[in-house]
Amino acid sequence: MSETISGGHLVAKALKAEGVDVIYTLCGGHIIDIYDGCVDEGIEVIDVRHEQVAAHAADGHSRITGRPGCAVVTAGPGTTDAVTGVANAFRAESPMLLIGGQGALSQHKMGSLQDLPHVDMMTPITKFAATVPSTERVADLVSMAFRECYHGAPGPSFLEIPRDVLDAKVPLDKARIPKAGHYRASTRQQGDPEAIERLADLLAHAEKPCILLGSQVWTCRATDAAIDFVRALNVPAYMNGSGRGTLPPGDPHHFQLSRRYAFTEADLIIIVGTPFDFRMGYGRRLSPAATVVQIDLDYRTVGKNRDIDLGIVGDAGLVLSAAAQAASGRIGDAAAKRKAWMDELRAVETQAYEKRLPRQHSDARPIDPYRLVHEINEFLTEDTIYIGDGGDIVTFSGQVVQPKSPGHWMDPGPLGTLGVGMAFAMAAKKARPDKEVLCLFGDGAFSLTGWDFETMVRFDLPFIGIVGNNSSMNQIRYGQAAKYGEERARVGNTLGDIRYGEFAKLLGGHGEEVRDPAEIRPALERARESGKPAIVNVWVDPEVYAPGTMNQTMYK
Repeated sequence: MSETISGGHLVAKALKAEGVDVIYTLCGGHIIDIYDGCVDEGIEVIDVRHEQVAAHAADGHSRITGRPGCAVVTAGPGTTDAVTGVANAFRAESPMLLIGGQGALSQHKMGSLQDLPHVDMMTPITKFAATVPSTERVADLVSMAFRECYHGAPGPSFLEIPRDVLDAKVPLDKARIPKAGHYRASTRQQGDPEAIERLADLLAHAEKPCILLGSQVWTCRATDAAIDFVRALNVPAYMNGSGRGTLPPGDPHHFQLSRRYAFTEADLIIIVGTPFDFRMGYGRRLSPAATVVQIDLDYRTVGKNRDIDLGIVGDAGLVLSAAAQAASGRIGDAAAKRKAWMDELRAVETQAYEKRLPRQHSDARPIDPYRLVHEINEFLTEDTIYIGDGGDIVTFSGQVVQPKSPGHWMDPGPLGTLGVGMAFAMAAKKARPDKEVLCLFGDGAFSLTGWDFETMVRFDLPFIGIVGNNSSMNQIRYGQAAKYGEERARVGNTLGDIRYGEFAKLLGGHGEEVRDPAEIRPALERARESGKPAIVNVWVDPEVYAPGTMNQTMYK
């Protein structure tokens, strides 16, 4: 008799072929055969307390490692609980696979337990969504889903596997099991050579160029190419999203606080791996007089919401390397002449920094949020992965916190999802146990997925969590006050005064409460030294709002 294999074991073999070494999951009867297969294949099973966390962790795993993450959830509410995590990965261009259970094919349309049209729900927020129709096709469909994750700009895929398909056993020689490394082609594109030549000419003649290095710089692992580009051509660089940390703080080409000025005064603006979405004012913040170049993995993003002068579809690293090489022979002394432009931007940068500095050193009580994020920035090491999960408090941090290494900044991305922090910390520490992981939460954001602090304790994943606690959803509160007046400012956005440090201790971690700004740094040091998952609950002034909160157009 020929050897047989179950659908769940075929899933595990396909995951192993893709290099998946951990899955994030919450158990359910529809999916347990996958667990059995993972045990045999040496794939670790991390079980969380909410499926949203599992999906966010798979997203976070992808961002940290550059390899697709995987979450496995049961049918019905298990899959719908994971929708937010998949949607966040979709907007953030993060490749991951969600596998959902489903009722047996033999019970199709009969009203089986937890039966829902998962594929229909997932199709708009994935690059690929399908039902596995037979056990023989299980591994084949898993490999297909991973392949589709990398079509154009990366993103998530979804597979549902009916229970009888998953549990059934088929002859091993009848199942298609794609061989590792043999079912996906390289998707790296260098870009149109003629467009590269045009960009080189623009760089050679620009007097006041600047470049924005967005998340795709990290997605493409293009750090070295980006650094070589800005240094060889003497171009001031701004960074956003996962692109933060491409250049270290203090690098002469690293700029942060003068971006609006640069976008107004520059004659050449190069946007790499960032769409013209709300974060960019839909492109309207760029000077109409400037020549605008956009480089992106996805042709649909190039020129969306704003006309451009040159668009290049391709891998950020390959495009920047090719452009730098093409420009090197024709730039002459243009790079040296940009010193005045660099000095002009540095003066704007310095002025903005000095204006804010008194608040970063404020001894006010309640604590000024600027003091908190200043202390965090000073606390970071070159090996600290920083995660932001919140509204107003994380908006403060975006102005001050500067990761010291590439790939050491994580935020939800353009969907603006609260609740990613615990899952991202989990994935980051699991994937990179050699790194310190620090997450800044708003108290509202922490409340959404904070119970998975217990998962961090259970799997011994130490990290430093900081809650900027103002007992409010303060970003929304500001908008309501601005729009409806102070008398209606606290409708639906005020939280209880929760001592999250005590919550951490209750779940077996390290916890502290901080109300004095002088105690922030000592508390962070104790959290680091504890070797445990830790929460430092810092009580910040609820009457202070970040400039980014006050400038949001939705309230105007």
